[in-house]
Amino acid sequence: MRFPALPDFPWDSLAGAAAVARGHPDGVVDLSVGTPVDPVPTAVGEALRAAWDSPGYPQTWGTPALREAAVEALGRRHGAGRSPAEGLDPDAVLPTVGSKELVAWLPTLLGLGGRDGNRDVVAFPELAYPTYEVGAQLAGAQPARVGDDEPLPAGTRLVWLNSPSNPTGRLLDAAALTARVAEARALGAVVAADECYLALPGPGVRTTSVLDPVVHDGSVEGLLAVHSLSKTSNLAGYRAGLVLGDPMLVAGLLQVRKHAGMIVPRPVQEAMTAALRDDTHVAETRARYDGRRRVLRPALEAAGLRVEHSEAGLYLWATADEPCRATVDRLAARGILVAPGEFYGPAGGSHVRVALTASDERIAAAARRLAE
Repeated sequence: MRFPALPDFPWDSLAGAAAVARGHPDGVVDLSVGTPVDPVPTAVGEALRAAWDSPGYPQTWGTPALREAAVEALGRRHGAGRSPAEGLDPDAVLPTVGSKELVAWLPTLLGLGGRDGNRDVVAFPELAYPTYEVGAQLAGAQPARVGDDEPLPAGTRLVWLNSPSNPTGRLLDAAALTARVAEARALGAVVAADECYLALPGPGVRTTSVLDPVVHDGSVEGLLAVHSLSKTSNLAGYRAGLVLGDPMLVAGLLQVRKHAGMIVPRPVQEAMTAALRDDTHVAETRARYDGRRRVLRPALEAAGLRVEHSEAGLYLWATADEPCRATVDRLAARGILVAPGEFYGPAGGSHVRVALTASDERIAAAARRLAE
């Protein structure tokens, strides 16, 4: 049996530091993974329970109500004067089993790989979520890390954008998004924007979707936006994601996913619809993470770490100007577990990613330990 040659799963390498952190007398403060710890919104849970009697196969395409709710939510939450939903068709929305599976399989679903002895290039940010690279490898395509100021390589067929960024929390403004979209279109490449943290800007910060008309100038051709309810609605356990954008691309993805049986369960589709129709819980989630950021960021800075970017999303990108594993070990000795920046690429070798996804009590405990 020959399985794809993939790198080791990065978080497995944290076992030693995790054991040290768990040995703290007051227990571990695990800030290494961005998994929500707060309750599922009541209305969302009620929608899931109401759909429990769903014996038939669900639609791969998702219910019409879900697709309509997705387009409406994108307009309401990220309109900023002109709706990003302008020109979007609810038929060009597709639910996914969380966003990670879509990220991992998109190059394959698009038919990328090797052609006539050459490999298609999948470009992604220099500091990036590891699954962009893994998705290229699964498809047999060539992964390429590209800095913000670097041109896309020849042969690029898929470009991943990620704003707000995981791991750095950095934002791409409308001008930067527009420039990258224009460059990708000139190469005939698909642009896939990972917008999982779009609804979680820091105070006074504005985020921009690649589907905003100010970016795409009235045409969503060649554009896909990937959204997740894991962070904004605390639905990581539900595996609730969406991809939307170019109707032709979405239709193609739908056909392949029908054959592959990539279907979101009907009760989860109902829960997603409820979550997309309600903005109150999203505002509450954003306020909760803002509060945790206000506690943890100054504590890290007072302890000698410099926090860079981190304007939005769920993470603080910090450095002590030393190898990242040394920082991981020093924090683990205080019972705080964080992710080494090298997980996200060589450029992260002196940084750590510190997640805000812990309870208020655990965030406060981390702040106290950093002051010791």
